[in-house]
Amino acid sequence: MSTDITAATPETLARTTSRRIPPIGTAVAGVVLAAIALAALAPGLIAGSPDAIDPAVALRPPGGAHLFGTDWLGRDVYARVVHGTRASLLVGIGSTALACVVGTLWGLAAGLGGRIADQVAMRAADIFLSFPAILMALLVVAILGPGTGNVTIAVTVALAPGFARMVRIRTLLVRQFAYVRAALDLGIAPWRVAVRHIAPNVLLPLGVLIVINIGTAIIIGASLSFLGLGSAEASVPEWGSMLAQSRNYLSAAWTLALFPGLAVTLTVLTVSVLGRTLRAAAEGRSPQ
Repeated sequence: MSTDITAATPETLARTTSRRIPPIGTAVAGVVLAAIALAALAPGLIAGSPDAIDPAVALRPPGGAHLFGTDWLGRDVYARVVHGTRASLLVGIGSTALACVVGTLWGLAAGLGGRIADQVAMRAADIFLSFPAILMALLVVAILGPGTGNVTIAVTVALAPGFARMVRIRTLLVRQFAYVRAALDLGIAPWRVAVRHIAPNVLLPLGVLIVINIGTAIIIGASLSFLGLGSAEASVPEWGSMLAQSRNYLSAAWTLALFPGLAVTLTVLTVSVLGRTLRAAAEGRSPQ
């Protein structure tokens, strides 16, 4: 059975085209994300050594052999920004993944554990959420000490309650479905019900929340590195630590702070655009 294209209205054609062609912002974000992924996975392919010192070219402006200029030791800023991508994304992606796991278990326990377990779990989440995420992460890393691993744990603690609340809401909703109630009434273990029936109904909104929280985690991680609580080794390139180290040279070379700051901003914007696109897809509408 054929479809008469002449009978289609302009509105119908526009909706069909919008489903096939992604918005320009989403397309650009995809390209930028591919470049960021390449910088994180194989920085040596697009940049030289971040530790090569040449005092003769210290504090050179952008241009020539040094695309982003050089720092106070003569190190290439472009190479350090590219090589710093891995360390910066490691905190963002790693802490978000851990927060997702912890928050999912937390939310499932609240949604399936009965009234008392639900009250205890959610009051604990309310306590954590009463503090701004950056403040909670700062408190945790101040207790644990500096280092990439401790920053990852700190950001995980700050983000996990948000995942817990979302998973708990979805769990309570899905738990009202007839087949889930029947499974629980038949005495099937709650963890089996959670894995087989509840988890699949949580995956899509959970994926959207993961993407959105990666940007938040990157900002928090860069902020902690800026405060000197990131990597224990000062020579390791990180966007936040590069911003902090550039403060002493702003009058002589303000671009030292410009490029790592742009890297953070561009990465967070890219993740935000993709997160908005996923949210629109989950809600069954076209991204604007």
